[in-house]
Amino acid sequence: MSDPGWVKFTTSGSTAIWSCGGAWTIEHATRLDGDLTIPAEAISKTAILDLSAIDQLDTSGAWLISRHGKTLHGKGFAVETREGDPDLAALLKRVVETEDVLPVQPPQRNLSDKIAEVGAAAEGILTESRDLVAFFGALVMALSRLALTPWKLRWNAIFSHLEQTGLNALPIVGMINLLVGVVLAFQGADQLARFGAQTFTINMLGISVLREMAVLLTAIVVAGRSGSAFTAQIGTMQVNEEVDALRTIGLNPMDVLVVPRVLALMIALPLLTFFADMMGLLGGGLMCIALLDISFGQYLSLLNQAITVDHFWVGLVKAPFFAALIALIGCFEGLRVSGSAESVGRLTTRSVVEGIFMVIIVDALFSILFSYLGI
Repeated sequence: MSDPGWVKFTTSGSTAIWSCGGAWTIEHATRLDGDLTIPAEAISKTAILDLSAIDQLDTSGAWLISRHGKTLHGKGFAVETREGDPDLAALLKRVVETEDVLPVQPPQRNLSDKIAEVGAAAEGILTESRDLVAFFGALVMALSRLALTPWKLRWNAIFSHLEQTGLNALPIVGMINLLVGVVLAFQGADQLARFGAQTFTINMLGISVLREMAVLLTAIVVAGRSGSAFTAQIGTMQVNEEVDALRTIGLNPMDVLVVPRVLALMIALPLLTFFADMMGLLGGGLMCIALLDISFGQYLSLLNQAITVDHFWVGLVKAPFFAALIALIGCFEGLRVSGSAESVGRLTTRSVVEGIFMVIIVDALFSILFSYLGI
């Protein structure tokens, strides 16, 4: 067995000598790193690294020697290396060459690189949009097939997802819409008071909650809560190769994983929207009673005069479309997971962002449509 690595400092006339020997390997690297110093008596400008006594050398030891030589050179020493074993000298030379080829600065990016990145991003968006449309087509085919054979629907899975996406979401949906109703009533009353029109706070509250706020906030909460869950669940199954196992035993992942989630969310979101409507009107009503000095009966009477059933249906009719979008995107991104935990996290985040973005886009299109139809 070779001796542990060692280093000795001596001087010979005006020359400073670092003699190295033994095993310069990784198990001794920490100690050797502390021994490679430049003593105060090294006042000359000539240095010798005597490596003839080294009998074992690996890349960590070679790197320590190379770094010490560069340190001496940086302090103005003329460095000379006395090498022993030719094989060890070749390893030291290879380490020095590898250090020299490392880039000192990251490459500079020019305008063409940035344009290429924009083009690649645009191509990625178009490709993903095409794949999403194709996935929607596959979903429509699966729903059509199951409509002809309803006994093949997995009702247990549908009811399970209905509980997870609907019943379990009631507390957070109710709390958010209750507080938003309070905020809308407070801000509306504060602004309308400047014009002596505080009673119109109820009109503003009823119309905004029923037509827009309740369904939009509920869809955003569901996108963040259930859409991400769909992606994470299916993505984890992809990582564990459970989706491939379903195909192997003759089951269609679209029928088993996607259709139950889509149907469950399309049932749950309208019900959640109705609950959100009631909680938003309740929160706004409590604030109106406090600010406008009216009774609860008067609030209901004024609310009945302010809104019509059309306002209620305008908000509620959006819910199934939002639900289909959220579930479609969540399942689509889950099936795109490619075998790593990093991919699950990245695509889960993407499904939430895309779901919320598409919900807002579709809500804007509905607003334009209802305005055109005069509803």
